[in-house]
Order: sequence, then C-alpha cells, then structure tokens
Amino acid sequence: MKKMSVESVDKCRVPQHVAIIMDGNGRWARKLGNQRLFGHRKGVNSVTASVEIAAELGVKYLTLYAFSTENWSRPKDEVEGLMTLLVSTIESETPNLNKNNVRLNAIGDLDSLPTGVLEKLLKAIENTSGNTGLVLTLALSYSARWEITKAIRDICKDVEGGKLDMGAINEQTVSLYLTTREMPDPELIIRTSGEQRISNFLLWQCAYSEFYFSPVLWPDFNKEEFIKAIVDYQKRERRFGKTSEQVKL
Repeated sequence: MKKMSVESVDKCRVPQHVAIIMDGNGRWARKLGNQRLFGHRKGVNSVTASVEIAAELGVKYLTLYAFSTENWSRPKDEVEGLMTLLVSTIESETPNLNKNNVRLNAIGDLDSLPTGVLEKLLKAIENTSGNTGLVLTLALSYSARWEITKAIRDICKDVEGGKLDMGAINEQTVSLYLTTREMPDPELIIRTSGEQRISNFLLWQCAYSEFYFSPVLWPDFNKEEFIKAIVDYQKRERRFGKTSEQVKL
C-alpha cells in the first residue's frame, strides 16, 4: 500500500476543526505486559505528532479528549498517574507550543482538577495566549452531558435575570453557552483503537461531523495515520440534509 504523505492531502479541503477521541493506551500497554500508565506515557508522543501534522496541514482547531468525567472512577493509582503525567507534559511541551505558534486551550469542569494541575494548566494557557496558529484544546474532566446541563442552567439563570428573552432562544443561542463557543463545530471526529462510539464527547457539536474510526491503538497513531483520516474525510460528500444534486450546484 502506498504510504500516505502530506502531498496526499488536498490543502484546499482540510477541515478547520478536527477532534480526536484518544483510545487504546491501556490495551497497548497490556499487549506488551506493562501497566496502563505506560501506555498513557507512550500516548504523549502521538499527541505531539498529531499537533505537528495538524499545524502542517493547516487545521485551525485540534481538540483532544484527554480525560472524561467518567474517568474519575478509574483506579486511584491510574488517575493520580494521569494527573502527574498531565502536569509534566504541559510543562515540558509549553516551549514547543510557543515555538510552533500553537495556542493552548481547555474545556470541561476544570474546577474539579487537582489544584496543582489546574494552576499549571492555566499558566500554560496564559503563556501561549499570544500565539496565532493552531488552537489545541484539551477536553479535561469533560463530558457532553455535563456541558449541555451546565448550558441549560446558565440559560435559565440569564432568562430569570432578564438578560435573555426565552422566546429568542435558538440553536445559535445554545451554542454560545457551550464551552466550545469560540470555535467552529468539528468537521471530523477521529476515534482510535477500533471502538465505534462517541463516549459522551461533543454531542451537540457533532451533529454534522464526519466520523473516522481507526483500528490503530492511540500510542501507534502517528502522522501517517492522521493523514489517512484527512484523506478519507476528503473523499466524502458533506450534504447537510441536501441532495447530492443540490450540493453540486
């Protein structure tokens, strides 16, 4: 099979926003006889590769599902290890983000993060805030149901306070109350490891997203695998409810 390269991609049809459900770290580690955290550490290399190739291809927004609200129920040692890994990765990668003009962002119930983790995260976000290239968003302690529930509460609060007319609420209004309000909806959502489910990720935003399910476990997801997903996306016809004939007009 011909190896995929940057030249395989039509630069005029690159999605603005790509979101990735990074799955398979634990299985990758177990296949090698190691603990799950070993897979999480190895997965950092795939994050770096994805950020680099996304920026090279001209993707404007890359959102990574790094830690869900459901992940808090995992074994204590794994959660603590993930938090430690998150802090060390943020600290070590911030210089590279600045070097490559990447702006760091985060969505989710960030207040539920350990104090030290949150402080390091906010510091990195501030240190990269002046960058104008790719926006890298980490979804941390995130779930779409949490996000939508919070949006409903905030909308109700503003209606009660007279800041919002209930009769004027529409889809655009709801979108403005979501954590992703400053970015477009993802045109492409990638999930690794062969699993084919969305796992409570960007439920509102993915209404018209294209999905690409890669059989590759996340630690093995490299630049070529990212390019494969983009090339597959570019073969699809995005109709948004219209017919093929209407789209071609």
